[in-house]
Amino acid sequence: MSPADPEARRRIVHRLRRAQGQLAAVIEAVEEGRPCRDVVTQLAAVSKALDRAGVVLISNAMQECLAEPDAPNHADKLTLDEFEKLFLMLA
Repeated sequence: MSPADPEARRRIVHRLRRAQGQLAAVIEAVEEGRPCRDVVTQLAAVSKALDRAGVVLISNAMQECLAEPDAPNHADKLTLDEFEKLFLMLA
């Protein structure tokens, strides 16, 4: 479910672009033979950035569903079980 709110979408895209930059840094670090500690630290940053983007995306979807539970434009409306599964995917 892509956020309907343009500001929320902007924040998510910003986080994903940050993760993309961090991933490029990880690749560069591996190619240059940097120490394991440096590479793993950067990998952790990428992972955290992606997880945060996922949480923001799910959170925004929940807010939209709670704000307008019966809105007809929610063609891909998620059930409570689906929300739980999505959160668990990030756990």
